Amino acid sequence: MTQATTEHDWHSLTTDDVVTLLHADEHKGLDLFEAKHRLEKVGPNVITPARGTPAWLRFLEQFNQPLVYILIAAGVITVVLGDYVDAAVILGVVLVNAIIGYVQEAKAVSAIEALKQTLQAEATVLRGGEKVRFSADQIVPGDIVLLASGDKVPADLRLLSTRDLQIAEAALTGESVPVEKNAHHLKQHTELVDRHCMAYASTLVTYGAGTGVVVATGDATEVGQISDLIQSATDLATPLTRKLGRFSAILLWVILALAGVTFVVGLLRGYEIVYMFEAAVALSVGAIPEGLPAAVTITLAIGVGRMAKRRAIIRKLPAVETLGSTTVICSDKTGTLTQNEMTVRAVMAGGCLYEVSGQGYAPEGDVGHPEGDISDGIFTPGPEAPVAPVAVASRGADGETGGAACPAQPGDNAALREVLTAGLLCNDASWTKDDTGRWGVQGDPTEGALYVSARKLGLEREALEAATPRLDAIPFESEYQFMATLHAVGDSEERVVYVKGAAEALEPRFETMLDPAGNEMPVDHKALRREVEALAHKGLRVLAFARGSRPAGDNDLSHDEVAEHLTFLGFQAMIDPPRPEAVAAIAACHQAGIQVKMITGDHKVTAGSIGAQVGLVGAGDKTQALSGAELERLSDKELIEVAESINVFARVTPEQKLRLVEALQARGHVVAMTGDGVNDAPALKQANIGTAMGITGTEVAKEAADMVLTDDNFATIEAAVEEGRGVFANLLKFIAWTLPTNLGEGLVIMVAILAGIELPITPLQILWINMTTAVLLGLMLAFEPNEPGTMERPPRDPKKPILTGRIIGRICLVGALLLAGSFGLYELALDAGLSTAAAQTVAVNVFVFVEIFYLFNSRSFTRGPLALGFFSNRNLLYGVAIMIALQMMLTYVPFMQAAFDTADIPLRSWVYILAVSAVAYVIVEIEKRFGKKAAEGRAA
Repeated sequence: MTQATTEHDWHSLTTDDVVTLLHADEHKGLDLFEAKHRLEKVGPNVITPARGTPAWLRFLEQFNQPLVYILIAAGVITVVLGDYVDAAVILGVVLVNAIIGYVQEAKAVSAIEALKQTLQAEATVLRGGEKVRFSADQIVPGDIVLLASGDKVPADLRLLSTRDLQIAEAALTGESVPVEKNAHHLKQHTELVDRHCMAYASTLVTYGAGTGVVVATGDATEVGQISDLIQSATDLATPLTRKLGRFSAILLWVILALAGVTFVVGLLRGYEIVYMFEAAVALSVGAIPEGLPAAVTITLAIGVGRMAKRRAIIRKLPAVETLGSTTVICSDKTGTLTQNEMTVRAVMAGGCLYEVSGQGYAPEGDVGHPEGDISDGIFTPGPEAPVAPVAVASRGADGETGGAACPAQPGDNAALREVLTAGLLCNDASWTKDDTGRWGVQGDPTEGALYVSARKLGLEREALEAATPRLDAIPFESEYQFMATLHAVGDSEERVVYVKGAAEALEPRFETMLDPAGNEMPVDHKALRREVEALAHKGLRVLAFARGSRPAGDNDLSHDEVAEHLTFLGFQAMIDPPRPEAVAAIAACHQAGIQVKMITGDHKVTAGSIGAQVGLVGAGDKTQALSGAELERLSDKELIEVAESINVFARVTPEQKLRLVEALQARGHVVAMTGDGVNDAPALKQANIGTAMGITGTEVAKEAADMVLTDDNFATIEAAVEEGRGVFANLLKFIAWTLPTNLGEGLVIMVAILAGIELPITPLQILWINMTTAVLLGLMLAFEPNEPGTMERPPRDPKKPILTGRIIGRICLVGALLLAGSFGLYELALDAGLSTAAAQTVAVNVFVFVEIFYLFNSRSFTRGPLALGFFSNRNLLYGVAIMIALQMMLTYVPFMQAAFDTADIPLRSWVYILAVSAVAYVIVEIEKRFGKKAAEGRAA
């Protein structure tokens, strides 16, 4: 268990005092061995879970059901009546049912809790002078943590420096508005809510950046000491389970009323009160699907596990149901529809256009003149001679205008060197190489691409940072669409600012530009816009770079200081090729009646080009894209119409994402929305299925999401939708399978009483049927693989009732078959001279074996079991085998006969039982065939 390192009021101490007391190093952080020793001493940075409901109490809760009350009452009254064997069996069945329910629920909770552990928060920490990112549970007091927009604060921190830092502390203090933070120490008795120099564990960074030193971890944090916030019980209730719970409750009272009427009618017909009591209990027990809510919960939990195997982590159980009804998927582009391996392919600097060779993050390649035009993101030879260097007009220091051609060697172009330098210094990513020798990037893939392009011209980050150390930075925010860094120039007081960002956002700020010789000259804004347009038409993402200056000795940077008077350095154009699996997934979604919308921050033309490549717009038709600026001009009514017809949205702000979700929902769509940034959280919450990126997503986005993609891949969304459809289909199969049994049992009891004959099945036998078949047969349908054609059907209407006319018809048909089969063979057995116990045993076996045969019918509403693959669900076959073995024991083993009033039956009875079961199977298959044709006729 983690302990506090000290009892200081950290907010009242200066930053120097805090660092000294914790033996920390603000610039290098802890070294690896010191961090290891501290971790061994204080333990991992995790909160000890509050004690949940004890196991014994969770077990007792299994008895807290109306039906169980009835059974217990029946058992007690049976004891009073002196029938101790029946009482023991009734109460024994109640106990076994409770054990099964307890075990199933525990497995479901454990499965979902295990998935939660896969979403452990990470943090960026200084260790040994290097920035590293690892699981937050490894953080120790004295660590230097770097906070950025979108992070979850991993521990209690005393802030050392901030840059426009705002933190949402509602989870801890109840403050609904994010709090602005700073590093100034406060009075000792300052209330928690006013401690602006502290950042507390579990709160969320919504804006800006900051650095803090860890002062408390785990249970010693403020949130760790508040038990109410620690306890996050898994809620297995979903809209479907609640709906079915209400259905069961209504059905309960209906059945009790019927049981009461049956009881009274029996007494009036002269039956003994004890006999009629048993009959009423049998009717109640048989007609109520007591295991339905639990079975649904287990099926949903199995679905969650399946989705996890396909790299979609479900954070909120209702999402499993909703996925099956999804009609629109709004997806990010970068990393979701594309491979997230950005590669700079072209650089425009000083009026010269250069090709950058190589692929991905490997350092192979160089910067050179193109041999032709850019086509689909690569340079290809044109039909004419190689393009001549582009001449530009330059203005020298004397004000004279002269001509400057592109240098023969790219390295001689001062503007080119400067634009690549800007991309390297205005950059927070780091270059990595794993044990297999594969190059990668830790941080933003776009920044990684800029790192690599600079290396291809021979620029070294370490040397540049030593010559021009960073003094301050404005982190990237989607609201402003740029990042800026302030640097010292050597040991002088001179200051230089580098800015990178979206071309549209920065271009109005440009006042001058560099020519190849490094001289400043006036900017032709129209020419720059044409250049961006030309590059974007090739599917390239274009970033602009600029340079500015600050007064000597100025070490602070603000948004106002980079609002104008910038010198344009050039463009870097990069490509992130589409994922082949995303193209296939989009096609599958279209076939399934699901619309796909691409929402990106890229240029409109770039977005349209990528949209064409992945199949969202027609080939060559890149005009079917709408920019954020165009979207802003639309009224809500106009947006509702446009959102339906347009599939590509570019330069969209987070606020516009939210408007798009609301517009689509206004048309009745069930919307799945992807997001990774802080400002995406409102849209993720508004969407029916909020989907966060597991790799690039911020902790804020993950907190708001219903589902997290561990691979950031669009194909995973499509797979999750397919699994959601499969889960709901399996739920319907279970419902359509189990309700006929309950109906058949209830009908048998009612008809027997009304006809004035002996009950064909006793209350104990009904309990046996319901208990064993639900577990060994019905639940096996939860393991059914997705049927072929799952993604060829239109989405399910969430307003559509669970029990459709066709399912109700199937329930009534099979219930009638069970009634006729059990009554018919019961009477046939009596006519053949069998005892009442033997005839009842025949009736019990009719129910079980018709259920077994009907189980194979229920594997699909439209296909036969052979079309599905007889062995495709081995769990079902195992369940059937065990069920048959138990029925043999019930029929022939003496102690089972004594407990359940059964008796041996002859071979001919088994022939009749199997014949009735086979007839029922064939009738259902015929109904299935005609029902399919009728459905196809209505669809046509």
